[in-house]
Amino acid sequence: MPSRSLSRELALLMLGQTNDRGSTGGDRGPAAPEPPFEDLLQQALLTLTQHVREALDSSAADLQTAQQQLLDSELQEQGADQLPRVRQHLQQGLAAAEQALNRLSASLELPRLLLLADQEEVRRGAVERTRAVLRDRDGIDRRLDAVMEGWRLGRLPRIDRDILRLAVVDLDAFGTPAAVACSEAVELANRYSDEQGRRMINGVLRRFTTAAGSRA
Repeated sequence: MPSRSLSRELALLMLGQTNDRGSTGGDRGPAAPEPPFEDLLQQALLTLTQHVREALDSSAADLQTAQQQLLDSELQEQGADQLPRVRQHLQQGLAAAEQALNRLSASLELPRLLLLADQEEVRRGAVERTRAVLRDRDGIDRRLDAVMEGWRLGRLPRIDRDILRLAVVDLDAFGTPAAVACSEAVELANRYSDEQGRRMINGVLRRFTTAAGSRA
């Protein structure tokens, strides 16, 4: 995983430690003092550690569900009339097992992120991205709102808003190519959001980069 991706993920977790209230439009008034970024970084690492534990616990629960569903299929009485029920149990068991494996696969990268988070380049990149978002969060939010198409940024889950904000600063402040910024935003959504969030983020960024390109 490139240091840029590691920094972005840490920045996402750092932003989650900040107050997001009232940041979608309007004037904030006098500039607030910068938060203690080192404290935010430490809290982000604690959050990441907890995320690893939760992912592993969820995987164990999914595997237990899969085992029970497979056992239920074996305990069904034989006969053609029972085949649909047996098939249902098998399908549910396999689906639970697949979900468990997907969770495990996603969580395997997280301990590596924890290990590499102490690298100066990674830590500096996380702080710089967090600072860039906080410095102009209202402006970033207004630009995102402009391409929401009948939706409002403030109605999205916090994690999805922060993923979008980080993608914008990647494009504006860090010179990340649009295709890379969008792809890595979707990857963050795969890890921290859900299918609906992933689709929303992908669509919003596609419209955002198209609008930015037409103004260039």
